[in-house]
Amino acid sequence: MRCSTSELAAYLGGELIGPDVIVEGASIDSRTIEPGQLYAPIVAARDGHDFIPAALEAGAAAYLTARDPVGATAIRVTDTSDALMRLGAFARGRITGGVIGITGSVGKTTTKDLLAGCLSKRFVTAASERSFNNELGLPLTLLNAPDGAEWVVLEMGARGPGHIARLAEVARPDVGIVTSVAMAHVEYFGDLDGVARAKGELVAALPESGLAVLNYDDQRVRDMAATSPCPALGYALEVDAEVRADDVVLDGDLQARFVMTSPWGDAEVHLELHGLQQVPNALAAATAALWCGVSLDGVVAALADARGSPLRMEVHHVEGGPVLVVDCYNANPASVEAALRSLAELPGARKLALLGVMAELGAETEPEHRRLALLAEELGIEVVGYETPLYGEAQVSGVEDAVALLRTLGPADAGLVKGSRVAKLEDVVKAYGAAEGAPSLAADA
Repeated sequence: MRCSTSELAAYLGGELIGPDVIVEGASIDSRTIEPGQLYAPIVAARDGHDFIPAALEAGAAAYLTARDPVGATAIRVTDTSDALMRLGAFARGRITGGVIGITGSVGKTTTKDLLAGCLSKRFVTAASERSFNNELGLPLTLLNAPDGAEWVVLEMGARGPGHIARLAEVARPDVGIVTSVAMAHVEYFGDLDGVARAKGELVAALPESGLAVLNYDDQRVRDMAATSPCPALGYALEVDAEVRADDVVLDGDLQARFVMTSPWGDAEVHLELHGLQQVPNALAAATAALWCGVSLDGVVAALADARGSPLRMEVHHVEGGPVLVVDCYNANPASVEAALRSLAELPGARKLALLGVMAELGAETEPEHRRLALLAEELGIEVVGYETPLYGEAQVSGVEDAVALLRTLGPADAGLVKGSRVAKLEDVVKAYGAAEGAPSLAADA
């Protein structure tokens, strides 16, 4: 979005200090700011105001501030975080195209990436970077959307009731996708019904002219259709829905092939992404893209071309070693179960899962870790906890011991590395890649 600082100051009710200049887009990071952007200093563990000089030196055209200005062009406001959200709403008002919001306990980021790829086959499209899905990332995505954007795809996360409603108030989505209600961040919501209510805030915010895209395999998500103010389209693998995947087959690299049936026609789909859990993500993206007007052939081509985000269900064939599945961007019971079931599909004399802790499960922490340990045993998978006893007695501590464990896997074996970000298992993957002479592993981590 390109506009003048006088426009922004007037909208915020802030004080413009210095010459009126044009800004294009915004950033909260002085290290990655691009010339011409507005710098928004955020007060968190570190105070972003301390980096205003660095942002200006890097080319920022202007900056927000709740302090006394330090030169150049500034917009003085009471609270920079609140001002950023309000500027997100301002940017949304300038977008003449549509907005799609995506929420859910698992699958948000992959669905967002897949949908952006599908929409890009026909439309000028912008989308959230990586997992920028909160009160900072969402307004930044809106502010950085190009002029003339026809669709903006926004990931929406929540750490408590009302969070998604607030994001939706800013984004005013035309289409809402809910991928799942699962045991993730449950300590913030009390139970799964609380999670469902929070995710349902997106559906409740949709206009009557919009569309709700819902995972009908998840009953709590399916129930949202009854409360939607607009029509709903369901997607599923296991139950009846408008968009379905049938005859799903995984190849030796865990890449899925299936027949997709839809109101727009049927087609065979081949995913470049790895894991059975990518099939519902692909269906969600396809449903929204087809409704938006992308052709069936365009959707199939985009799904086949899509590559996953780093550290999410990567399948590596280590030379002289095992097939190693790296999925350590985050972890909750649903995603760990999916990863274990994917590992079980791989050929291998020995199958080993190095699992870090699943965080933010509240009272369900111990039961869910035990449940997944028992599931792994049923699937014939050896589980070793990384710096946690929650999966059982077998555990290792520290990168060195974890690497030593992974190096016991041979060329006929298969392994999985997965855990929440707090476990920092990417450090283990990088060290293992270096020890095995596998530069792709070391680089990806």
